[in-house]
Amino acid sequence: MSGGPAGAGLTLRVGDWPSLRQGAELVRRAVFVVEQGLPDADEFDDDDPLSVHAVAFDRDRAVATGRLLPGARIGRMAVLAPYRRSGVGGRILVRLIEVAAARGDTELVLSSQAYVRAFYVRHGFVAEGGLYDDAGIPHQSMRRRLG
Repeated sequence: MSGGPAGAGLTLRVGDWPSLRQGAELVRRAVFVVEQGLPDADEFDDDDPLSVHAVAFDRDRAVATGRLLPGARIGRMAVLAPYRRSGVGGRILVRLIEVAAARGDTELVLSSQAYVRAFYVRHGFVAEGGLYDDAGIPHQSMRRRLG
């Protein structure tokens, strides 16, 4: 896949927290803590070691990440600003959906920031209920059936 500011070839790695932690932390911290102002302590949790992680790299630099949490939930996805709208977020989400289906999940749920809701709708998720506030950012619950 190509994307990013230089059209560089991106690679996607899927694995556990120890193998992808460094890249995932860098991207999540840049997007959620630095860019959005969320508390650093709130960004990492006990689900990280239990989750399947996906990290996209442009050469050796992590540029996007997502995770499949226990209980058939998609955790926060983050893409560095220069790589947004390059297709890398979609590639990560599709891979996490494939992993969920392969492990027998029948549906996935997530909490989407309102401004990226259309991204999840394009990937088969349906909004449920109204918007709610999460750390000062409007969110909406979403669900997708698998299979």
